[in-house]
Amino acid sequence: MTESVPGTDGTSSVRTLRPLGGVLAAMAVSLTGTRISGIALPWFVLVTTGSATQTGLVAFCEMTPYVVVKALTGPLVDRIGPRIVSWTTDLASATAAAVVPLLHALDLLSFPLLLVLVALIGAARGPGDLAKEVMVPEAADHSRIPLERATGLSGVIERLASTVGPAVGGSLVALLGPLTGLVVNAVCFAAGSVIIALALPRDMGHAPAQTKSPDGETEPGYWRRFGEGFTFLRRDPLLFAIIVMVGVTNLLDAAFTSVLIPVWAKESGNGPAAIGLMGSMAGAAATGGSLLAAAIAHRLRRRAVFFTGFFFAGAPRFLILASDAPMGVVLAVFVFSGLGAGFLNPIIGAVLFERVPRPMLGRVNALGDSLAWSGIPLGGLIAGAAVASVGLVPVLLAGGAMYFLTTNLTGLRPEWREMDRMRGRGVPKQQSEDDTRSTSRNLST
Repeated sequence: MTESVPGTDGTSSVRTLRPLGGVLAAMAVSLTGTRISGIALPWFVLVTTGSATQTGLVAFCEMTPYVVVKALTGPLVDRIGPRIVSWTTDLASATAAAVVPLLHALDLLSFPLLLVLVALIGAARGPGDLAKEVMVPEAADHSRIPLERATGLSGVIERLASTVGPAVGGSLVALLGPLTGLVVNAVCFAAGSVIIALALPRDMGHAPAQTKSPDGETEPGYWRRFGEGFTFLRRDPLLFAIIVMVGVTNLLDAAFTSVLIPVWAKESGNGPAAIGLMGSMAGAAATGGSLLAAAIAHRLRRRAVFFTGFFFAGAPRFLILASDAPMGVVLAVFVFSGLGAGFLNPIIGAVLFERVPRPMLGRVNALGDSLAWSGIPLGGLIAGAAVASVGLVPVLLAGGAMYFLTTNLTGLRPEWREMDRMRGRGVPKQQSEDDTRSTSRNLST
């Protein structure tokens, strides 16, 4: 799709939406598959084993490789380019996901083997998700779309996946069983691989040309690239504060979605269809919030919107499930929660893309995401053990209290003021790799 837009000199130029549209389409199908699996896999483990602890262990074995491999892949994405990383890892995820129902049908799927397979899925998903995220600013440049709008649209895609995925996943599990959801997950990953490999413009998603610095240095090796990304992240107080806060909330969210909601659905008698309905209602509201963020985020004070969004997105979900409220009230709370959540990722994405030099985006984004996601593998594990020890309601109340305190106390730190001050101070699009290495050396002194 193309359209004519005014050029800076008063003439018209052609804007093509194919680059950004291709990246967003690949994100849409792979994220939708992940959301379907997020219902199908925990329900499969819960109904076959009857154990909340084993359900949490499966989540731990998927997310630990996701976080670790994603962190280590950043320098490779910068070096070889996000395009090839994306389509190859999506293909690997599709293969591993398809093996699970196949082995179960052949009566060859033991629980230890299931743990190995979900670990492979997580290890492949991490680099694939990272590569697509890294291509968003480049796709925005190609499509001549403002960065905040592009990150807002990627947020919309994520929220749409969180709407469609749970609805489809819940329906598939209720009607055809959880393994059908895993088959659909594999198909979605395969589709994402094809889109990235074949649908994007040929000049997009490749690594920058290798050059030598003015003092004759060759391209830095893997560990030096890794260290440059870590140094940059450590020296940016705002990015570090975001990572710490999001890391805690991600742990709580992982506990909520992978263990607490399935256990609540089973104990309350609502079943997997209720999980899908709750997720879809929240996802639809989050999609609306992301659309609003894409349209008006550049006019709002980021800090106020950010913390207001977290206020609605976090603690109320835990507390409403602990209160034994009617299903209609539960759905209403999830709608307000989703609306607040829809504003969060577009703001986080815009802050990241503005502050990080483009040649370092892969490694810094990988480290930031991995640190922010480091608690996710533990979320399900801790929640499963806690529910087995003290019951569901006390764990829900404790989780809601921790969410509220984390998102309110963190906001009192002074570095959050930079979220509003930095608007319009983005890194120049054409900053060279030489400039990046010079910046990294200055930061480390």
